[in-house]
Amino acid sequence: MSRLFTIPRDLRKVGLIAGAVSLLIFTGNDANATDPLDWPNWRGPRQDRISTETGLPARWNPKGGEGSNLLWKRDDLGSISTPVVLNGKLYTIVRSEPGTAREGEKVVCVDAATGKTLWENRFNVYLSDVPDTRVGWSSCVADPETGHVYALGVCGMFQCLDGETGETLWSHSLHEEYGLLSTYGGRTNVPILFDDLVIISAIVIGWGDMAKPAHRFLAFDKRKGELVWFKGTRLLPYDTTYSTPSIAMLDGQAALVFGSGDGAVWALQPRTGKPIWKYQFSRRGLNVSPLVANEKVYAAHGEENIDDTTMGGLVCIDPSREGSRGSAGEIDLTDTGDLWRVKEVMIGKSSPLLIDGTLVVVDDRATLMGFDADTGERKFKKKLGTVMRSTPLYADGKLYLCTANGRWYTLKIEGEKVKTLYKMRLPAGEGSYGSPIVSHGRLYIPTTENLYCVADQNTASESVPTSPVATEDPTPADSEASYLQIVPAESLIRPGEKITFRARLFDARGRFLRQVPADFTVEGPAEIDADGLFVAQDTSGHQASVIHGKVGELTGTARVRVVPDLPWVFDFEDEAVPITWVGARYRHQARNLDGEQTMVKVSTIPKGARSRAWMGHPDMHDYTVQADVRGDEKNNKMPDIGLIAQRYTLDLMGAYQKLQIRSWVPVMRMAKNVDFSWNPDVWYRMKFSVTTEEQDGHTRALLRGKVWPRDQEEPAAWTIEAVDESPNLNGSPGLYGNAKDAELYLDNIRVYPNDS
Repeated sequence: MSRLFTIPRDLRKVGLIAGAVSLLIFTGNDANATDPLDWPNWRGPRQDRISTETGLPARWNPKGGEGSNLLWKRDDLGSISTPVVLNGKLYTIVRSEPGTAREGEKVVCVDAATGKTLWENRFNVYLSDVPDTRVGWSSCVADPETGHVYALGVCGMFQCLDGETGETLWSHSLHEEYGLLSTYGGRTNVPILFDDLVIISAIVIGWGDMAKPAHRFLAFDKRKGELVWFKGTRLLPYDTTYSTPSIAMLDGQAALVFGSGDGAVWALQPRTGKPIWKYQFSRRGLNVSPLVANEKVYAAHGEENIDDTTMGGLVCIDPSREGSRGSAGEIDLTDTGDLWRVKEVMIGKSSPLLIDGTLVVVDDRATLMGFDADTGERKFKKKLGTVMRSTPLYADGKLYLCTANGRWYTLKIEGEKVKTLYKMRLPAGEGSYGSPIVSHGRLYIPTTENLYCVADQNTASESVPTSPVATEDPTPADSEASYLQIVPAESLIRPGEKITFRARLFDARGRFLRQVPADFTVEGPAEIDADGLFVAQDTSGHQASVIHGKVGELTGTARVRVVPDLPWVFDFEDEAVPITWVGARYRHQARNLDGEQTMVKVSTIPKGARSRAWMGHPDMHDYTVQADVRGDEKNNKMPDIGLIAQRYTLDLMGAYQKLQIRSWVPVMRMAKNVDFSWNPDVWYRMKFSVTTEEQDGHTRALLRGKVWPRDQEEPAAWTIEAVDESPNLNGSPGLYGNAKDAELYLDNIRVYPNDS
């Protein structure tokens, strides 16, 4: 860590005029108060990347020194994430112990004024194709009401943390439990808060009627971690996405507005997930976060347009316009909703700002442009660099931004001209993917190599008054119920466990009315009583149930998977692909091979050719997975066939003729290979065992695998053995396969405790 620079005076006392207002409603010990100078999410208090603070510096020097305005910097907190600030603390996500055998991901909390570390919450990266340089893609969101911090890791670990201590209050492994897709590029979305919910999204490839991939949102109770609703947009989207939603009030209705993986801008009701409207904008996924202002939605993309072959676009959408009715009940505004649209502007990463009637954007090649927000007429254009990934900050009449190749600018927009107040180049190799923020007179500038804290120590920071934010229309006393929500929306339990379901009514505009009794029925092997008490049958089989609730003419559903403790056996004679397996049914089929009923991973779904599937609870540990496997050969190429245990993979590699144990694919922080020659059209038996053990006061994982022809005796010796000194302590059993080159077959899968 770089040394901390001396702070001549306590900047927490800077800005006495603004602070006088803040102190009336905020004290450091009151987590329920809201300080208007905090910056609790990456887009700021109003989700618009605009601050009301004044007295901020135009110049700074990353090298520090006398008169540099640099208060502190941390070279261990360099990241592609954008930090947030709440209650005097800064939170960010970074790589943990990079370049070592213990590399992972962590949420770090530091004192916002001094940069001193207060706590860290570290976790492994596993079963993901994300490269190490993309770790920390998401950003934390801090909740002024509870003081909690929410963070999504690149491999789908979603956590609620105590903002004071860093303790994990609840967590979900989104890929193992729900089917989150963790891709090579690392696109990882940012949580957003609304009422008592924390909402996160990803491309999800789940189970049952959600087996096909879609861009789906999961809304959790922010205090308990219970899943309240789980809904998505069109099936089979072209892309993953990282467009952070905006919570907006449009014509008095609360709306969750976002760019989807299907190339459309959507609005959903944030309490129910029910679709309101969509605007089809691109053929591929949208990554730019929409800006909602003055009852209009501004969105951008850098992909192919829907009506011709041009690339890139910027649009102003009027959600109040009429449109056709879509398949999900939404209003389709594609043909009617745009007030104006500009094509061939490649704005695929950096999100727009609205400054004094001018829509300010930076395209992917770091060209700053301004458009009249009402007409779309371009007002100015200024080349800044070559690559842009982050989003500018507007504060104190200045536009602060940094390009991906390390060019820093402080600019001032004057009508149709842009004045450069200051520019400089960061040290060689340093760039910006995260975005600058401001809180309590301090600018925080994240780069790939450092986190900088900058402030003008000779000028008091103040805050100018702002116009009131739009509010939701109150619920009329006679508002009729039009939507029934059954909570929890989805559960994963063991036989004999119980769940109490609740029925909640909402009106047509998504406002909560009341919780009510309902007529509950269950579809599947379970029982539910009149009070919504669900009891899973005590059975050794994997079971799925759908809960139906009815109130008057309104109906709602919830889903339950019941997965027993070990041992398990799957021979596919009665069921092609178990319904409870996450990420399996869309990519696998039943097939009779030489009189044997097997499961085949097909090669006809290109985007699903290389994938993982999960069978059970993420808290499982110390077990063995065994399966009969066989690979085809096509054009002299063979598939990869893998077993997953405790977040490790044993991979029988066709192209390389090797056997490999690994956890994190691109980084290989823990990986071991042995040569292993195997043939197509031959059945083999694979066995993979993970044991957690204590040695010299340290916990490690012992990983052992073997493969042999199925018609031969099992060899006594393990084919491959490895040790992970930074172990994954638990994880669901699963399957890995790459059928891009040829299909692969599985049969007679067994999962059992190591001591059995």
